[in-house]
Amino acid sequence: MIYFDNAATSWPKPPEVKEAMVRFMDEIGANPGRSGHLLSIEAARIIYEAREALSTLFNVKDPSRIVFTLNATESINLALKGMLRPGDHIVTSSMEHNSVMRPLRHLEKKGIALSVVPCFQDGTLDPKELEKQVQPATKMIILNHASNVTGTLLPIREVGRIARERHLLFLVDAAQTAGAYPIDVEKDGVDLLAFTGHKSLYGPQGTGGLVIGENVNIQDLTPLKHGGTGSRSEFEEQPDFLPDRFESGTPNAVGIAGLLAGARFVLKQGVESIRRHESQLIEKLIEGFKDIPQITLYGPEETKDRIATLSFNIQNLSPSEVASLLEEEFGILCRPGLHCAPSAHKTIGTFPKGTVRFSLSTFTSDGEVKQSIEAVRHLLHQKD
Repeated sequence: MIYFDNAATSWPKPPEVKEAMVRFMDEIGANPGRSGHLLSIEAARIIYEAREALSTLFNVKDPSRIVFTLNATESINLALKGMLRPGDHIVTSSMEHNSVMRPLRHLEKKGIALSVVPCFQDGTLDPKELEKQVQPATKMIILNHASNVTGTLLPIREVGRIARERHLLFLVDAAQTAGAYPIDVEKDGVDLLAFTGHKSLYGPQGTGGLVIGENVNIQDLTPLKHGGTGSRSEFEEQPDFLPDRFESGTPNAVGIAGLLAGARFVLKQGVESIRRHESQLIEKLIEGFKDIPQITLYGPEETKDRIATLSFNIQNLSPSEVASLLEEEFGILCRPGLHCAPSAHKTIGTFPKGTVRFSLSTFTSDGEVKQSIEAVRHLLHQKD
Protein backbone atom coordinates (compact mmCIF):
# COMPACT_ATOMS: atom_id res chain seq x y z
CA MET A 1 0.00 0.00 0.00
CA ILE A 2 1.16 3.51 -0.87
CA TYR A 3 -0.37 6.30 1.22
CA PHE A 4 -0.61 9.58 -0.72
CA ASP A 5 -3.26 11.38 1.36
CA ASN A 6 -1.04 13.25 3.82
CA ALA A 7 -2.72 16.59 3.07
CA ALA A 8 -5.84 15.15 4.72
CA THR A 9 -3.96 13.54 7.62
CA SER A 10 -0.42 12.21 7.82
CA TRP A 11 0.23 8.49 8.04
CA PRO A 12 2.23 6.72 9.24
CA LYS A 13 3.11 8.60 12.40
CA PRO A 14 6.54 8.39 14.06
CA PRO A 15 6.55 5.46 16.53
CA GLU A 16 7.26 7.84 19.40
CA VAL A 17 3.85 9.49 18.93
CA LYS A 18 1.98 6.29 19.74
CA GLU A 19 4.45 5.52 22.54
CA ALA A 20 3.86 8.94 24.14
CA MET A 21 0.11 8.51 24.03
CA VAL A 22 0.21 4.98 25.45
CA ARG A 23 2.56 6.17 28.22
CA PHE A 24 0.15 8.96 29.08
CA MET A 25 -2.79 6.57 29.31
CA ASP A 26 -0.82 3.90 31.22
CA GLU A 27 1.19 6.06 33.60
CA ILE A 28 -0.47 9.49 33.90
CA GLY A 29 -4.07 9.79 32.76
CA ALA A 30 -4.94 12.65 35.11
CA ASN A 31 -6.63 15.97 34.38
CA PRO A 32 -3.99 18.72 33.98
CA GLY A 33 -4.42 21.79 36.13
CA ARG A 34 -7.46 20.47 37.94
CA SER A 35 -5.71 18.90 40.91
CA GLY A 36 -2.53 19.30 42.94
CA HIS A 37 -1.45 15.67 42.98
CA LEU A 38 1.60 14.39 41.14
CA LEU A 39 -0.24 12.87 38.16
CA SER A 40 -2.14 16.09 37.48
CA ILE A 41 1.13 18.03 37.73
CA GLU A 42 2.79 15.60 35.31
CA ALA A 43 -0.07 16.00 32.82
CA ALA A 44 0.24 19.80 33.05
CA ARG A 45 4.00 19.52 32.52
CA ILE A 46 3.47 17.61 29.26
CA ILE A 47 1.09 20.27 27.98
CA TYR A 48 3.54 23.03 28.85
CA GLU A 49 6.38 21.16 27.13
CA ALA A 50 4.20 20.90 24.02
CA ARG A 51 3.78 24.69 24.06
CA GLU A 52 7.56 25.06 24.40
CA ALA A 53 8.30 22.69 21.51
CA LEU A 54 5.84 24.48 19.25
CA SER A 55 7.13 27.90 20.28
CA THR A 56 10.61 26.77 19.21
CA LEU A 57 9.24 25.53 15.90
CA PHE A 58 7.37 28.76 15.09
CA ASN A 59 9.70 31.23 16.89
CA VAL A 60 7.14 32.29 19.49
CA LYS A 61 8.80 34.11 22.39
CA ASP A 62 6.10 33.38 24.98
CA PRO A 63 4.81 29.75 24.97
CA SER A 64 1.64 30.83 26.80
CA ARG A 65 0.59 32.61 23.60
CA ILE A 66 0.03 29.20 21.99
CA VAL A 67 -3.56 28.19 22.69
CA PHE A 68 -4.55 24.56 22.12
CA THR A 69 -7.65 23.75 20.05
CA LEU A 70 -9.06 20.66 18.36
CA ASN A 71 -7.73 21.57 14.90
CA ALA A 72 -6.92 24.44 12.55
CA THR A 73 -10.62 24.96 11.81
CA GLU A 74 -11.39 25.75 15.45
CA SER A 75 -8.36 28.02 15.60
CA ILE A 76 -9.51 29.95 12.52
CA ASN A 77 -13.03 30.27 13.93
CA LEU A 78 -11.63 31.58 17.21
CA ALA A 79 -9.50 34.17 15.42
CA LEU A 80 -12.20 35.35 13.00
CA LYS A 81 -15.28 35.29 15.21
CA GLY A 82 -13.35 36.45 18.23
CA MET A 83 -11.72 39.45 16.56
CA LEU A 84 -14.08 40.76 13.88
CA ARG A 85 -17.05 43.04 14.52
CA PRO A 86 -19.87 44.35 12.25
CA GLY A 87 -18.48 47.05 10.00
CA ASP A 88 -15.03 45.48 9.78
CA HIS A 89 -13.56 44.52 6.40
CA ILE A 90 -11.36 41.49 5.72
CA VAL A 91 -9.24 40.49 2.72
CA THR A 92 -8.54 36.91 1.64
CA SER A 93 -7.59 34.95 -1.47
CA SER A 94 -9.48 32.77 -3.93
CA MET A 95 -7.38 29.73 -2.94
CA GLU A 96 -8.78 29.30 0.56
CA HIS A 97 -10.11 26.11 2.14
CA ASN A 98 -13.69 26.03 3.44
CA SER A 99 -12.25 26.25 6.96
CA VAL A 100 -11.68 29.89 6.03
CA MET A 101 -14.41 30.55 3.48
CA ARG A 102 -17.34 29.17 5.47
CA PRO A 103 -16.67 31.25 8.61
CA LEU A 104 -16.15 34.28 6.39
CA ARG A 105 -19.42 33.73 4.52
CA HIS A 106 -21.15 33.32 7.88
CA LEU A 107 -19.61 36.58 9.12
CA GLU A 108 -20.71 38.37 5.94
CA LYS A 109 -24.29 37.80 7.06
CA LYS A 110 -23.38 39.39 10.39
CA GLY A 111 -22.15 42.63 8.82
CA ILE A 112 -18.51 41.86 8.01
CA ALA A 113 -17.38 43.03 4.54
CA LEU A 114 -15.23 40.62 2.52
CA SER A 115 -12.90 41.01 -0.47
CA VAL A 116 -11.62 37.87 -2.21
CA VAL A 117 -8.48 38.53 -4.26
CA PRO A 118 -8.32 36.38 -7.42
CA CYS A 119 -5.21 34.23 -7.69
CA PHE A 120 -3.57 33.12 -10.92
CA GLN A 121 -4.51 29.76 -12.43
CA ASP A 122 -1.53 28.04 -10.82
CA GLY A 123 -2.74 29.26 -7.43
CA THR A 124 -0.11 31.97 -6.97
CA LEU A 125 -0.95 35.40 -5.60
CA ASP A 126 0.36 38.85 -6.43
CA PRO A 127 0.73 40.74 -3.12
CA LYS A 128 0.20 44.04 -4.95
CA GLU A 129 -3.26 42.92 -6.06
CA LEU A 130 -4.07 42.04 -2.47
CA GLU A 131 -2.86 45.43 -1.24
CA LYS A 132 -5.23 47.14 -3.69
CA GLN A 133 -8.17 45.60 -1.81
CA VAL A 134 -7.25 47.23 1.51
CA GLN A 135 -9.86 49.77 2.61
CA PRO A 136 -10.15 52.19 5.54
CA ALA A 137 -12.36 49.64 7.33
CA THR A 138 -9.99 46.73 6.70
CA LYS A 139 -9.05 45.03 9.97
CA MET A 140 -7.51 41.73 8.91
CA ILE A 141 -5.91 39.77 6.09
CA ILE A 142 -6.25 35.99 6.13
CA LEU A 143 -4.36 33.60 3.83
CA ASN A 144 -3.50 29.95 3.73
CA HIS A 145 0.25 29.40 3.73
CA ALA A 146 -0.07 26.65 1.13
CA SER A 147 -3.04 25.37 -0.83
CA ASN A 148 -4.36 21.95 0.08
CA VAL A 149 -5.35 21.52 -3.60
CA THR A 150 -2.29 22.55 -5.61
CA GLY A 151 0.36 22.84 -2.92
CA THR A 152 0.97 26.44 -4.01
CA LEU A 153 2.81 28.54 -1.43
CA LEU A 154 1.38 32.00 -0.93
CA PRO A 155 3.76 34.92 -0.22
CA ILE A 156 3.01 35.32 3.48
CA ARG A 157 6.19 37.24 4.29
CA GLU A 158 5.41 39.87 1.67
CA VAL A 159 1.80 40.06 2.80
CA GLY A 160 2.94 40.21 6.42
CA ARG A 161 4.99 43.27 5.52
CA ILE A 162 1.94 44.90 3.93
CA ALA A 163 -0.13 44.13 7.03
CA ARG A 164 2.51 45.69 9.29
CA GLU A 165 2.72 48.83 7.15
CA ARG A 166 -1.06 49.20 7.08
CA HIS A 167 -1.49 48.33 10.79
CA LEU A 168 -3.65 45.31 9.95
CA LEU A 169 -3.89 41.95 11.66
CA PHE A 170 -2.54 39.03 9.65
CA LEU A 171 -4.02 35.56 10.17
CA VAL A 172 -2.31 32.60 8.48
CA ASP A 173 -3.84 29.17 7.98
CA ALA A 174 -0.80 26.89 8.35
CA ALA A 175 -2.70 23.60 8.23
CA GLN A 176 -0.60 22.39 5.27
CA THR A 177 2.77 23.85 6.24
CA ALA A 178 3.28 23.56 10.00
CA GLY A 179 6.10 21.05 10.29
CA ALA A 180 6.72 20.83 6.53
CA TYR A 181 7.87 24.37 5.72
CA PRO A 182 9.79 26.91 7.84
CA ILE A 183 7.53 29.30 9.76
CA ASP A 184 8.80 32.25 11.77
CA VAL A 185 5.94 34.34 13.08
CA GLU A 186 8.28 37.26 13.81
CA LYS A 187 10.01 37.42 10.43
CA ASP A 188 6.84 36.53 8.52
CA GLY A 189 4.84 39.28 10.24
CA VAL A 190 2.14 36.87 11.40
CA ASP A 191 -0.21 37.99 14.18
CA LEU A 192 -2.36 34.87 14.35
CA LEU A 193 -1.19 31.44 13.21
CA ALA A 194 -3.69 28.58 12.99
CA PHE A 195 -2.17 25.09 12.86
CA THR A 196 -3.30 21.51 13.11
CA GLY A 197 -1.47 18.67 14.82
CA HIS A 198 -2.49 15.73 12.66
CA LYS A 199 -0.78 16.62 9.39
CA SER A 200 2.90 17.56 9.07
CA LEU A 201 3.37 17.84 12.83
CA TYR A 202 2.67 14.07 12.91
CA GLY A 203 0.44 14.27 15.96
CA PRO A 204 -2.98 12.66 16.41
CA GLN A 205 -6.28 13.97 15.13
CA GLY A 206 -8.11 16.29 17.49
CA THR A 207 -5.08 18.45 18.19
CA GLY A 208 -4.15 21.91 16.96
CA GLY A 209 -3.67 25.44 18.11
CA LEU A 210 -3.64 29.17 17.58
CA VAL A 211 -0.54 31.30 18.03
CA ILE A 212 -1.60 34.71 19.33
CA GLY A 213 1.07 37.26 18.51
CA GLU A 214 2.36 40.05 20.68
CA ASN A 215 0.49 42.64 18.59
CA VAL A 216 -2.88 41.10 19.48
CA ASN A 217 -4.63 42.50 22.53
CA ILE A 218 -6.22 39.40 24.02
CA GLN A 219 -9.01 41.49 25.53
CA ASP A 220 -10.10 42.25 21.95
CA LEU A 221 -10.26 38.53 21.15
CA THR A 222 -13.52 37.01 22.39
CA PRO A 223 -13.32 33.32 23.39
CA LEU A 224 -15.38 30.80 21.44
CA LYS A 225 -16.37 29.10 24.69
CA HIS A 226 -16.39 29.81 28.40
CA GLY A 227 -16.06 27.45 31.34
CA GLY A 228 -13.76 25.73 33.78
CA THR A 229 -10.03 26.21 33.38
CA GLY A 230 -8.70 24.93 36.69
CA SER A 231 -7.59 28.48 37.52
CA ARG A 232 -9.29 31.29 39.45
CA SER A 233 -12.05 28.87 40.46
CA GLU A 234 -13.37 31.36 43.01
CA PHE A 235 -14.64 33.61 40.18
CA GLU A 236 -17.58 32.97 37.87
CA GLU A 237 -16.06 35.16 35.17
CA GLN A 238 -13.66 33.80 32.55
CA PRO A 239 -9.95 34.33 33.36
CA ASP A 240 -8.48 37.20 31.37
CA PHE A 241 -4.94 35.81 30.96
CA LEU A 242 -3.24 33.40 28.55
CA PRO A 243 -3.71 30.61 27.80
CA ASP A 244 -6.67 30.06 30.16
CA ARG A 245 -8.85 32.73 28.55
CA PHE A 246 -9.22 30.46 25.47
CA GLU A 247 -8.86 26.96 26.93
CA SER A 248 -12.08 26.13 28.77
CA GLY A 249 -12.86 22.51 29.59
CA THR A 250 -10.68 19.46 30.03
CA PRO A 251 -8.04 19.44 27.29
CA ASN A 252 -7.18 16.55 25.00
CA ALA A 253 -4.15 15.79 27.15
CA VAL A 254 -3.40 12.38 25.66
CA GLY A 255 -3.60 13.93 22.19
CA ILE A 256 -1.31 16.78 23.21
CA ALA A 257 1.17 14.20 24.55
CA GLY A 258 1.19 12.73 21.06
CA LEU A 259 1.50 16.18 19.51
CA LEU A 260 4.49 16.91 21.74
CA ALA A 261 6.17 13.75 20.45
CA GLY A 262 5.34 14.73 16.87
CA ALA A 263 6.70 18.26 17.30
CA ARG A 264 9.88 16.89 18.84
CA PHE A 265 10.24 14.50 15.89
CA VAL A 266 9.99 17.45 13.48
CA LEU A 267 12.50 19.48 15.49
CA LYS A 268 14.91 16.53 15.58
CA GLN A 269 14.62 15.89 11.84
CA GLY A 270 14.75 19.61 11.07
CA VAL A 271 12.08 21.38 9.03
CA GLU A 272 14.62 22.27 6.34
CA SER A 273 15.62 18.61 6.00
CA ILE A 274 11.97 17.51 5.78
CA ARG A 275 11.30 20.25 3.24
CA ARG A 276 14.31 19.19 1.12
CA HIS A 277 13.27 15.52 1.09
CA GLU A 278 9.67 16.29 0.16
CA SER A 279 10.72 18.80 -2.53
CA GLN A 280 12.96 16.22 -4.20
CA LEU A 281 10.14 13.69 -4.28
CA ILE A 282 7.47 16.05 -5.61
CA GLU A 283 9.90 17.20 -8.30
CA LYS A 284 10.36 13.58 -9.43
CA LEU A 285 6.61 13.06 -9.43
CA ILE A 286 6.03 16.18 -11.53
CA GLU A 287 8.78 15.25 -13.99
CA GLY A 288 7.39 11.73 -14.35
CA PHE A 289 3.86 12.96 -15.00
CA LYS A 290 4.98 15.67 -17.43
CA ASP A 291 6.09 12.93 -19.82
CA ILE A 292 2.55 11.51 -19.95
CA PRO A 293 0.51 13.55 -22.49
CA GLN A 294 -2.89 12.47 -21.13
CA ILE A 295 -2.17 14.11 -17.74
CA THR A 296 -2.95 17.73 -16.85
CA LEU A 297 -1.01 19.06 -13.86
CA TYR A 298 -2.08 21.97 -11.66
CA GLY A 299 -0.03 24.39 -9.59
CA PRO A 300 3.47 25.81 -10.01
CA GLU A 301 6.11 23.80 -11.87
CA GLU A 302 8.93 25.08 -9.66
CA THR A 303 9.22 23.11 -6.41
CA LYS A 304 10.35 26.25 -4.56
CA ASP A 305 6.82 27.60 -5.07
CA ARG A 306 4.97 24.59 -3.68
CA ILE A 307 4.80 21.95 -0.98
CA ALA A 308 4.63 18.20 -1.63
CA THR A 309 1.02 18.17 -2.80
CA LEU A 310 0.11 17.68 -6.45
CA SER A 311 -3.28 17.80 -8.19
CA PHE A 312 -3.78 16.30 -11.63
CA ASN A 313 -6.42 14.98 -14.00
CA ILE A 314 -6.29 12.25 -16.62
CA GLN A 315 -7.95 12.74 -19.97
CA ASN A 316 -11.34 11.03 -20.35
CA LEU A 317 -11.33 9.74 -16.74
CA SER A 318 -13.10 11.33 -13.77
CA PRO A 319 -11.04 12.00 -10.62
CA SER A 320 -13.13 9.52 -8.62
CA GLU A 321 -12.61 6.82 -11.26
CA VAL A 322 -8.85 7.39 -11.27
CA ALA A 323 -8.62 7.24 -7.47
CA SER A 324 -10.73 4.10 -7.33
CA LEU A 325 -8.63 2.30 -9.96
CA LEU A 326 -5.38 3.35 -8.32
CA GLU A 327 -6.52 1.90 -5.00
CA GLU A 328 -8.07 -1.29 -6.36
CA GLU A 329 -5.31 -2.20 -8.79
CA PHE A 330 -2.18 -0.66 -7.30
CA GLY A 331 -2.87 -0.03 -3.61
CA ILE A 332 -2.36 3.73 -3.96
CA LEU A 333 -4.48 5.74 -1.55
CA CYS A 334 -5.19 9.34 -2.64
CA ARG A 335 -8.04 11.83 -2.62
CA PRO A 336 -10.24 12.87 -5.57
CA GLY A 337 -12.81 15.64 -5.75
CA LEU A 338 -12.98 19.22 -4.51
CA HIS A 339 -10.94 18.78 -1.30
CA CYS A 340 -13.23 21.10 0.73
CA ALA A 341 -11.94 24.00 -1.36
CA PRO A 342 -14.40 24.91 -4.14
CA SER A 343 -13.00 28.43 -4.47
CA ALA A 344 -9.54 27.02 -5.17
CA HIS A 345 -10.92 24.67 -7.82
CA LYS A 346 -12.78 27.53 -9.48
CA THR A 347 -9.48 29.42 -9.54
CA ILE A 348 -7.56 26.62 -11.27
CA GLY A 349 -10.46 25.73 -13.60
CA THR A 350 -11.39 22.32 -12.19
CA PHE A 351 -14.78 23.08 -10.64
CA PRO A 352 -17.08 21.14 -10.27
CA LYS A 353 -15.34 17.85 -11.13
CA GLY A 354 -12.21 18.47 -9.06
CA THR A 355 -8.88 16.70 -9.36
CA VAL A 356 -6.91 13.70 -8.17
CA ARG A 357 -4.56 14.72 -5.36
CA PHE A 358 -1.29 13.04 -4.37
CA SER A 359 0.17 14.42 -1.13
CA LEU A 360 3.48 13.13 0.20
CA SER A 361 5.24 13.22 3.57
CA THR A 362 8.65 12.78 5.13
CA PHE A 363 7.91 9.02 5.23
CA THR A 364 7.30 8.82 1.47
CA SER A 365 10.08 6.99 -0.35
CA ASP A 366 11.64 7.45 -3.77
CA GLY A 367 10.46 3.97 -4.68
CA GLU A 368 6.85 4.83 -3.90
CA VAL A 369 7.01 7.84 -6.21
CA LYS A 370 8.44 5.71 -9.02
CA GLN A 371 5.80 3.04 -8.45
CA SER A 372 3.01 5.59 -8.62
CA ILE A 373 4.26 6.99 -11.94
CA GLU A 374 4.43 3.50 -13.39
CA ALA A 375 0.99 2.71 -12.00
CA VAL A 376 -0.53 5.68 -13.82
CA ARG A 377 1.26 4.68 -17.03
CA HIS A 378 -0.07 1.14 -16.68
CA LEU A 379 -3.56 2.46 -15.97
CA LEU A 380 -3.53 4.50 -19.16
CA HIS A 381 -2.16 1.55 -21.14
CA GLN A 382 -5.10 -0.55 -19.94
CA LYS A 383 -7.55 2.12 -21.05
CA ASP A 384 -6.08 2.43 -24.57
